This record gives sequence, structure tokens and C-alpha cells, in this order.
Amino acid sequence: MNKSMLMIILLLVSSNVTANIIVDKTGVDEKDYIYDLHQCTELSTQVQKKDTSSSAVGSAAKGAAIGSAGKAIAGGSGTDGAKQGAAIGLGLGVLSNGRSRRNDAEKFEAEQQNVVKNCMVNRGYVVLN
Repeated sequence: MNKSMLMIILLLVSSNVTANIIVDKTGVDEKDYIYDLHQCTELSTQVQKKDTSSSAVGSAAKGAAIGSAGKAIAGGSGTDGAKQGAAIGLGLGVLSNGRSRRNDAEKFEAEQQNVVKNCMVNRGYVVLN
């Protein structure tokens, strides 16, 4: 495989993380740029993603407990009231966890972008965004 084909493959592989990075390429050797961008993208993979699997169960359980207690306090009768409240609370807990996971994913991607930007700046590139 020739070098130009390898550089194109590296650029395509790294493009998912670096899609939002704008670099002024005036006076920059394209091969060096692609190589540096690939290395910076590789460094960004060291960003730790938050584990949300245990928080999903916790959010659902908290929602169910709050929902059943709220229903009982509001005058729900016996176990039927607790079941209805738990079901409502469970649903709200799951929805809350989904929003939290989306926010965590956005923060993770932003942190990866930040690592790539800082890396490119430290290598002497002018990052415009």
C-alpha cells in the first residue's frame, strides 16, 4: 500500500472525532498534517467515558420509590396506589437517566474534541475554532 493511500485511510478513520476542527493549512505539508491529526485523534481515545449502566438502575429505583411514596401520601389506596406510583416513578426515572446519558455523551465528545484541538495547537497548527 502506498503512502498516499495510507494517509487517506488515516484521515477517514480519524474524521469522526475531528469533524469540528478547523485548521489553517497555509504553508502546512499535507502529509505531516494528516499524520499529526491521526496521532492527536489517537490521543483523544484516552478520554474516559462515564459508566452509566449502574446509574440507570439507580435512577429507575429512585423514581419508583418516590412515585410510590407520592401516590401513598396523596391518598392512593394500599398496594394498588403504590404500584401505580411505582410505575409512574419508574418511567420518570428511566426518562431522567436517558437525558443524563445524552448529556454525558455530549460532554465525552466535547472533551475528545478539546484534546484533539489542544494537541494540534501544541504541534504548531493554527486551530480556528
